[in-house]
Amino acid sequence: MKIGVLLSGCGVYDGAEIQEAVLTLLAIEEIGAEAVCIGVNEPQFHVINHISGEEMGETRNMMVEASRVSRGNIAEISQVSPADLDALVIPGGFGSAKNFTSWAFHGPQSEINPKVKLLIVNMINVGKPIVALCVSPVVLAKALEGSSIKADMTIGTDKEDSPYNIKEFSDGIEQTGALTEMKSIREIQVDSTNKIITAPCYMMDASILDVRKNIRSAIEALKELV
Repeated sequence: MKIGVLLSGCGVYDGAEIQEAVLTLLAIEEIGAEAVCIGVNEPQFHVINHISGEEMGETRNMMVEASRVSRGNIAEISQVSPADLDALVIPGGFGSAKNFTSWAFHGPQSEINPKVKLLIVNMINVGKPIVALCVSPVVLAKALEGSSIKADMTIGTDKEDSPYNIKEFSDGIEQTGALTEMKSIREIQVDSTNKIITAPCYMMDASILDVRKNIRSAIEALKELV
């Protein structure tokens, strides 16, 4: 079984959330599957100093940065088709809301990278499962917006502590035509009809162990759908 892992860069504030990405790779290995890391050969929106939180005056490439996580073994998204994969996972990180989409700046009125949309839509059209972690349900929401598919997803819950406004995110996702459920870090959302699994991960106040368990649950559910 080959599972694509779509990475938006390397670093929570301007790319893929590294812990979520690595824990995804670990969980894929643990279920006996092979991870295929995928990158987009385009500049990321900006570069953030992860110590100060300030923007840096330089440009970085999403795929080059993502290759840091994949240890150099990465495929360019344009060269990947659903025939190459049994499923797809999109870890979180601000890259999903800055690089894959512009959700961080425009919310539900944002745009999505055409290459990312194409891969997601093609995977859905041939019935192959997708896991979206943390903030990445916004990527699925934008990819499926305007289609007949009404994905049922979670981005967390407003009943427990979170560094983000979960209700605002959930309302925004629903504006695109998707459905949302409130789920804690101890839960995942499985949309069996559309073969979409979502897990809150670091959208909630969580330890790395909490996130590890959340991702493992999502990948095990993915195995069942495949």
